Amino acid sequence: MAVETSPSAQQSPVWNASAKIASGLGALALSLALQFAPPLSGPAVATEYDVLSDPPPASYYYDDANVLNRVTRGQLQNDLAELEKETGYRVNVVTLRKVTSKADAFEFSDELLEKWYPTVEEGTNKGIVVLVTTQKEGAVAGGPSFIQSVGDDILDSVCTVNLPVFATEEKYNEAITSSVKRLAAAIRKLPDPGAPAVADTKRVSNFKSKDETASKRGKFTTAVGGLLVIAFVVPMIQFYAYVAKK
Repeated sequence: MAVETSPSAQQSPVWNASAKIASGLGALALSLALQFAPPLSGPAVATEYDVLSDPPPASYYYDDANVLNRVTRGQLQNDLAELEKETGYRVNVVTLRKVTSKADAFEFSDELLEKWYPTVEEGTNKGIVVLVTTQKEGAVAGGPSFIQSVGDDILDSVCTVNLPVFATEEKYNEAITSSVKRLAAAIRKLPDPGAPAVADTKRVSNFKSKDETASKRGKFTTAVGGLLVIAFVVPMIQFYAYVAKK
């Protein structure tokens, strides 16, 4: 008498081979996904938008570019905490790899100041130092009292010399620490430590101040407007002249 077996108990060699192939392909796909997938968290995926959405750092620095070493971080924490306790002025330091949402570091620093301190009362004695590593530029934004206390000369010098010169040399820690020292000295009404010595003056001449940036943007807007007028108005005049002749 023959004994019948259920379909589940009968597994053909073809089915077994197909199952092994499918299993192997699934394992390969999972391995590739894990290998090439970007990390889910951490500074590698942080962007300028994360900085804008987060509150001001309790540690006085937001090192999104991950360029500040342990010594610099400790120095910033101690020096800026002492500055705030002594004078009431708070300075935050922000490093970014790049800025894409704004024209430059100046616009981003202004927006960040407004995000972190939305009212004049909150932001009047606050300052933010921004360093953008890939673009080799930096900026300082601050409330009315902060700007008045530091002074335009120091602010311009920090933005056009300290931050871009050291950033161009990829000395990001020096860019931040030297800038903070000059700002703190200005707030305390102490002698200015001075800007870094620069050997290549031609390179420095390429760095732009905030006023120069705004001026260039205004000139660019005017030029574009003129081109638009030429592109649209002149053909219309020619068309009406042609119709009038007919």
